Amino acid sequence: MVDVKVIGGEMSQAEIDAYVDRARQKYPDKIITGMDIKLDGDFADITYHWQNVPFERIRRITGYLVGTLDRFNNGKRAEEADRVKHACCSVTE
Repeated sequence: MVDVKVIGGEMSQAEIDAYVDRARQKYPDKIITGMDIKLDGDFADITYHWQNVPFERIRRITGYLVGTLDRFNNGKRAEEADRVKHACCSVTE
């Protein structure tokens, strides 16, 4: 279900559905949750609202790119625990 708000005029449901279909075709890798359609004469300004895509953080640990440590053996876990972690310095005036 896509929440569509029409501002500055009226549109038929068929027109709204056409805009939603166009957005789905133009951005097939995104999930649309809403649209704001601002009408100005013959022009329509469209603002899309997308569903947040969860992502897994990837870090470089002991020379490997990993998301989590659950697949590390005991030796790699110990290596990670023993590594030096550097803090970021704050800038003072």
